[in-house]
Amino acid sequence: MTKIATVILAAGKGTRMKSDLPKVLHELNNRPMVSYVVEAAKAVGSEKNVLVVGHQKELVMETIRDEAVVFAVQSPQLGTGHAVMQAAPHLSDYEGDVLVLSGDVPLLQPATLKRLIDKHASEGALATLLTTRMEDPTGYGRIVRDKNGMVEQIVEEKDANEEVRRIDEINVGIYVFKAKTLFETLPQVTNNNRQGEYYLPDVVKIYVDRGEKVAPLLTEDVEETHGINTVEQLKHAEALLLERERQASPAS
Repeated sequence: MTKIATVILAAGKGTRMKSDLPKVLHELNNRPMVSYVVEAAKAVGSEKNVLVVGHQKELVMETIRDEAVVFAVQSPQLGTGHAVMQAAPHLSDYEGDVLVLSGDVPLLQPATLKRLIDKHASEGALATLLTTRMEDPTGYGRIVRDKNGMVEQIVEEKDANEEVRRIDEINVGIYVFKAKTLFETLPQVTNNNRQGEYYLPDVVKIYVDRGEKVAPLLTEDVEETHGINTVEQLKHAEALLLERERQASPAS
């Protein structure tokens, strides 16, 4: 069985939460949302968990110091590819796979992550990414599959033509990579875009352009893939978690 480590992206500010608190420290049922993400990583057997921090890093590190994670600092914050690069000192020589999670996606279930990891292994892919279908996929990167059902492209909304915009399968931003190849490839990612940032999906593009296999795994549960960006979304996620816990507990 392939070994797994995890990088959790938790450097963001969370401006839309209308709070000075780092986004990943906002609580769901009295626990910081990032704690659920760390818990999910541990549940799938991740043997090393690297939390990439940035905004108010001292507060984040202090709050979850008991969570058995190591920290990498992203400063300044120059995109998701740049964030994962900060984990290189911990993982560039790692002989296994790397799961990349977002600290603001607390509803992801271990069973889904296990399926993602298993798919990655069974396909022998360099990268495997989680996808879902949305009734309104506006604003999300679309998954274009090849004739074998593998990932041919991730097309961002601004680059999509009418045909691609009709695709309802989207990139969730959750990945499994072969560690060694990932950290060899990340330095090839450029920031030739309007934001001047380094994006993790560009690693997928490099792989596909080289003829390497990139596999998708579709989850039917769109709710578990949602990132939390607003107070309203936080309340919605809290209700979903409570319902999940209620269903899991034996009837009294």
